[in-house]
Amino acid sequence: MRTASEAAVFRPRPPWWGGDLQTLRNSLLPAPKQIAGERLYLAMADGSGDRLWALYNAGSDPNKPLVVLIHGLAGCEDSSYIIAAAGFFLNHGYATLRLNLRGAGPSRPSCGLQSHAGRSRDLCDAIMALPPATAAQGVVVVGFSLAGNMSLKFAAEYGHDLPVRALVTVSAPIDLAVTSANMLRPRNRLYNRKLLRDFRRECLAPGAIVSPPERAAIKAAGNFVELDDNFVAPRNGYRDAHDYWESCQARGFLAQIKLPTLMLHAHDDPIVPIGPCLQYPWEGNSYLFPEFSRFGGHVGFHGVGKRLWHLDRVLYFLTQML
Repeated sequence: MRTASEAAVFRPRPPWWGGDLQTLRNSLLPAPKQIAGERLYLAMADGSGDRLWALYNAGSDPNKPLVVLIHGLAGCEDSSYIIAAAGFFLNHGYATLRLNLRGAGPSRPSCGLQSHAGRSRDLCDAIMALPPATAAQGVVVVGFSLAGNMSLKFAAEYGHDLPVRALVTVSAPIDLAVTSANMLRPRNRLYNRKLLRDFRRECLAPGAIVSPPERAAIKAAGNFVELDDNFVAPRNGYRDAHDYWESCQARGFLAQIKLPTLMLHAHDDPIVPIGPCLQYPWEGNSYLFPEFSRFGGHVGFHGVGKRLWHLDRVLYFLTQML
């Protein structure tokens, strides 16, 4: 495991001390002002007719790659951390693409199907569907939370076939079974309730194609284990939730990644436990750069001086690797 320098150590911004407050700050405070962009419609190649909606902004430096920002579960282009990231990279000259996954946010009306942790082909299709000029200098993928898992799987399966120059994940689960079990803990009841409510709404919003039994399963699920077992897994050809987790979790794909990959995670993340990251043999793949902060919560990292530590670390990584 690579050790961050003293200058790179995360220091929480008062009064957002502890993993829960760092995590909740994204929801408790208003999102940054929306950034207008060019709307792109990226067709999926699976014959479904689904199209992912995205917002593109050209960068001021034509020699820098396109940064593709991918939201987590129940998020979209309007998520606070996505808007903040887009503004940050635009300020540093990078073009950005805020991608709405299948069925998420603005993509819901144009998608009958739904994204999940293993839909790595969707990201491949989206990049292939980009106007050539937008990716002329290559692509950097930044996946947050559950999209980080999907992005790591994508890197292993498709990274060598596409102009992807680097990958970054922030608070990504690499073991879906462990993360799902963690969400069942009593202390995470509020997180489970909010995420499940938002994801249910997304799954059932106009545009979604769900059968009556699927609709009933979505409404009846009291947690993500039940939702994965009774809706996500059977809908996508997996035997059950455990088969879905085992087949899709990034842990099984990390050894195959052959492009520079920065993985940021906090020890005090209340949603995605860091345990699987600490147990993984990182020294077996020199392309992987894990960086674990003592504090930061889940997609938090709100630092002193109004800095977003994870974005500073991504920028430093790109200047070193590209």
